[in-house]
Amino acid sequence: MSLPDPAALYRQAVDALNRSDWTRAYGLASSLLPQCDDHGGVHFVAGVAALHLADNRRAHAHLQRAVRLSPTRPDYLAQLARVLATARATREGLQAAERAVALGPSDPVTLDTLGVVFSQCNAYARAASMFMRAVQLQPRAANMRFNLATALMFVGDLDAAEREYEACLALDPRYWKAHLALSQLRRQRPDGNHVERLLSLLATAEEPAGRLYVNLALEKELSDLGEHARSLQHLRAGKGAWRQTLDYDIRRDERIFDAVRRGFDAVPERPGHASREPFFILGMPRSGTTLVERILSSHSEVASAGELQNFGVVLKRLSASTTSRMLDEDTLARAAGVDPAELGRHYIESTRPLTGSTAHFIDKLPHNFLYAGFIARALPDAPLICLRRDPMDTTLGNFRQLFALSSPYYDYSFDLVDTARYYVLFHRLMAFWHERLPGRILEVRYEDVVRDQEAQTRRLLDHCGLAWDDACLAFEKNAAPVATASLVQVRSPIYATSIGRWKRYGNGLDDALAVLRDAGLVDASA
Repeated sequence: MSLPDPAALYRQAVDALNRSDWTRAYGLASSLLPQCDDHGGVHFVAGVAALHLADNRRAHAHLQRAVRLSPTRPDYLAQLARVLATARATREGLQAAERAVALGPSDPVTLDTLGVVFSQCNAYARAASMFMRAVQLQPRAANMRFNLATALMFVGDLDAAEREYEACLALDPRYWKAHLALSQLRRQRPDGNHVERLLSLLATAEEPAGRLYVNLALEKELSDLGEHARSLQHLRAGKGAWRQTLDYDIRRDERIFDAVRRGFDAVPERPGHASREPFFILGMPRSGTTLVERILSSHSEVASAGELQNFGVVLKRLSASTTSRMLDEDTLARAAGVDPAELGRHYIESTRPLTGSTAHFIDKLPHNFLYAGFIARALPDAPLICLRRDPMDTTLGNFRQLFALSSPYYDYSFDLVDTARYYVLFHRLMAFWHERLPGRILEVRYEDVVRDQEAQTRRLLDHCGLAWDDACLAFEKNAAPVATASLVQVRSPIYATSIGRWKRYGNGLDDALAVLRDAGLVDASA
């Protein structure tokens, strides 16, 4: 029996890759490797397929080999950069992406991939330039128009972003997430909104993703128009549609919060890494973390690095935990064996080259509140700031927001009562940190910043050891990209209209209010 023709098998593997048949592509490429281990293309096919099969280890190995064998291929480097960025190896990902750009990529898929990498690394201006070139080459690709629109939104060019979202939807009206992005781009008006189009689409949206995005877009637009009862109905319907796809129980998060406390108490007191370079802003999402980030990053000595996953990634790696979740009971049990100084040093190194151009940088990942004690030990000189906001406004804000669907951090947010319960867990964990680390974490109330920005800004600068800078009072002029759900709001001066937003819904939120009352976090008369 004659052996299969390697060239024919390779063509089949490439064809499978182009058809997004990842399993077949990987299988065919793997079968070729014993004969073709020195063929860059075979490793490229295997690496891209492995990436889409969520096997980052094999993806990295194959793509690294492909780049070594074919060093002048920008598409190979772009995919390697994507693996690195996906694995939160930000520095290495950016370096690989820039090497790919230097090779002069000219195909739209490679340019789009590089845009994704730069976006993952918070380099949104760079991402926009890549997406722009990709769209020029392939203007009828809805996904590329969406990616360009999102990057433009992050750098603050809202008019251009709106044009690209509409172009995306003209090509594919069922590109569901573009409807939500468009609704969030501006405050909708009676003489300018998309409600009728969204209602028409909702009647045809059968899959959970369609019902999720279209209902949330309707919630946003109806809320802007003052129709709060209708907006809440769509909010519950949209979140509920996706909640049915999740295997989530609040008890999972309860176990994690308990494990955080046990893990921290097991960590022996040892010296950390002496650096005042990072500032950590943490707290529940939608509590004002972005507002405070913009105020501080307007200071001449401070730059924002965005919402970095780096601390959790480094702790996971140094703990030697092999479980699939970033933060779980196994990782926290092993954290006691991690040297705090090594943890702090590796964290700082992992943020390069996004950081280091200014004396200080801000890590504004809200869920770093889970790691606050470990951060305090690893970086004993790094200021920590926790944002607090009215419990009901915070609960509603989290329920209204659509966070990353791929992140297990936010599974609580698809049910209003679960969101209230999660807020209670957060509140109790912060009480634990204040008990264990008295005076270490500055608590700032969102409402206080809104009502007296200058006084709270002086508190923040004093806590961070910074001299006064008038620019901090004009944060809306800060031109740095914003990677947050609050990106439209933070480009405007402070306003107080979101304080007490929950009261607009009458008794529509009574189930969440009962949870917070029972926990003693809301006055019984509320």
